[in-house]
Parts: sequence; structure tokens; C-alpha cells
Amino acid sequence: MAHAIRVVALGNDGDGIAQTPEGRIFVSGTVPGDEIVLAAHDGTRGTLDHVVIPGADRVPAPCHLFGTCGGCRIQDMALRALLDWKTGRVVESLQHVGFDAIPAPQAHQVSPHGRRRVDLAFRRVGKQIMLGLHRRRGDVVDMRECTLLDPTLFALLTPLRALLHSLPAVHAGGDIQINLLDSGPDLLITMDGTPDANDRRILAQFGKAHGIPRISLQGRPPETLALTGPVFHHFDDVRVVPPPGAFLQPARAGEAFIKAAVLAGLPRKGLKAGIIELYAGCGTLSFALAEHAKVHAYEGDRAALACLKQASGGTRVLPALRDLNRQPVMATDLAKAAAIVLDPPHAGAGAQIAQIVAGKPPRIIYVSCNPVALQRDLTPLRHAGYQLDSVTVIDQFLWSAEVESVCVLTLPGAHRRNRR
Repeated sequence: MAHAIRVVALGNDGDGIAQTPEGRIFVSGTVPGDEIVLAAHDGTRGTLDHVVIPGADRVPAPCHLFGTCGGCRIQDMALRALLDWKTGRVVESLQHVGFDAIPAPQAHQVSPHGRRRVDLAFRRVGKQIMLGLHRRRGDVVDMRECTLLDPTLFALLTPLRALLHSLPAVHAGGDIQINLLDSGPDLLITMDGTPDANDRRILAQFGKAHGIPRISLQGRPPETLALTGPVFHHFDDVRVVPPPGAFLQPARAGEAFIKAAVLAGLPRKGLKAGIIELYAGCGTLSFALAEHAKVHAYEGDRAALACLKQASGGTRVLPALRDLNRQPVMATDLAKAAAIVLDPPHAGAGAQIAQIVAGKPPRIIYVSCNPVALQRDLTPLRHAGYQLDSVTVIDQFLWSAEVESVCVLTLPGAHRRNRR
């Protein structure tokens, strides 16, 4: 009879870690505290047979597709425990950086059914369209329920299946990205055929019928296939026209938590020197920052920069195109700012960090979506003398291993007029 083993922790990708005499084994579908029996293992990864005794934080998964659909990794763990685990991941990264003191984090979690951005795949299977996410290392799972998506987006999936089935340009399948903008859903489609006038007519009719002002075809740049109304979104009170496939924070509440933490981290005095914002995107943070000071906003994506520039008239946002990894903002410019706000991609800030270290601006507000990159980027800042003033953790990717954080760092003794 197989012996039960105990899951003692979660790994960084959300799989449970069971400690055995032979070493650690990663087992998906388990949570800390579970006593489990394995069906098989290869020495490092195991397949769960059954749970003998559930851990204190184990809960029934709220979605019947859990374990099949690739969208959620940790639905069998209580949300409060999941937030604690994500907070612990961020704190552990900061501990590895070596800060003398780590402030108690503020932690926030969005609610289910709040996801307003999704990337889906679709495949023709017989006379049906399968539309959903890929199972782990597998085929597309038809998304007939979802605890993540905003109800407006989920309600769109059924008519989308019919639309995709009717399009002559869809042969075997493709992909579709949906952003829920203030003007309605915004669709960016990849097809395995070339859309003709008939496809465009079908798409325009679909857009009018379902309140979708723009449907675009993936490309460099994307091509608008159907435009049936104005496309717009608001950051604070500023109306922007995001390009197809624009980056949005996945949940409105998550964006609000991030923005609040960033604004709370600004110095109370000395902002006449202005703010330098790196990786500004379409202006998620830019216009809120501009309520407090002049903002030099740098962005490397041309489409996002064009959106930001078009909307910045009459504001204190000064957009500039800059590939920050190839051409970082230099230390001499960074040194003059009252604060640096950066929201880098998943891989981190790269070459820009060395210039920040050299410039020694008095305050840095770092928005992170990756604790590993956060640790790597903050380590040279800590060596340069920066101290950690506050930490905010945001769980807006529910039931996944992804976590956002906002860290505020100050340099003791630097430009005391800019200190709180």
C-alpha cells in the first residue's frame, strides 16, 4: 500500500511541494497541509492519486473546469491563504535583496469575475468551434464557464463561437485577444486564412449587433477589419484611444490598488522638480501622476506612445519614445527628478537600473509583476544605499501564481526637500 506524504509548501509556479526522504517532489493540484498519495512520480514531479487528509486551506474549486482548463492553477486553495502566500513570495524576494527592515506589507485582492483582459485560442473541431484556454501542455479547452472573466466578456463567448464558425477566413483556428474598454469589447484576432470583403462584412455586422466598436487583425501593425463606433477608454478623467491589443491591467480594482499605492508613495514636498515615469504605456499611471507634478513619460512601444501623446494635450504629461533597454534614460536626467516611477515588463528593468543607481534620485516607486525580477532589480539599489519605505501586494491574477507589488524606496540624505 502506498504511503501518504505531506505537502509542505507551494512552489513559485503554484504546484505543491512534498518533502520525501529522496528529496522534494512537485505535485500539481495540492495545497500546503495536504496528506496525499501519489499515482506516480519521476523523482522530481509527481501525479496526485488522491488526498488522504486535506490541508486546512483546501477548498472545493469554484469552477468545474479546474484541473482541465489552463487558466487557473490554484483554485483549490482559499483565497485568503492564496493572498498570504503571494505576499510571502514578495517578502521573501525583498529579504533576499538584503534590506535591513521590511515594512509590513499592505495586501489587496480583487474579486472574482473582474477580469477585463483575456487571450483565448480557438479551434475547429468537427462542426464546432472550441474557444477557451489551453490545458497545461495540451489542446484548447472550451470555456463554458469561468470564475475569472467579467460577465460582459463571458457573455460574448457564445456568439463569438458562432461568428468564428461562420468566417470563411478561419480554417483550423487561431487566437483572439479581448480588452474590455469603456467603449465596449475590443477584439484582436489571429486567423489562419486571409479575410476578404465577405469576412469584413460578417465582422461589421457582428460588431454592431454586440456593441463591439472595433475588430482588428493581428499584424505589424494590426489592421482594422471592422470599425462600427468610437473606441475609447479613460485613465482618470482623460479619454484615450488604445491601440488594438493594448496593455491594460487585468482588473479595474487591481489597477486602482496599484495607482493608490503609487500616489501614496510620492513625496509630499519638492515635486516641482517633476516625475520621470518609465514604461508609461498608454497612460495607466501618467495622468494620475500629472495631478501632482509634471511627468516626463517614457515608453518604447510606438502604438502605446502615440495613444499617450494624443491624449496628453492640456495635461502635465510630456510623452517621449524610448527603448529603455537599448537607450535608457541617463543618470544625469534621473538625478534631477523628485521621483522615478517605473512599471517594467515581466523581465524587469534591465539596463535602466544601472542608470537609476548612478543617478541616485531621492525616491523610486517600483511597480512589479515578477518577484524574481524585483529581487534582481532592487539588489543594486539596496547596495547603493536605498531603504525600503513601503510595500504593497496586489493579487489581481486570482487563482494563479502571478503577483503584483509596489515598492517605495528612498535614499537617506538625498535632496531632503523631497523627503516626506
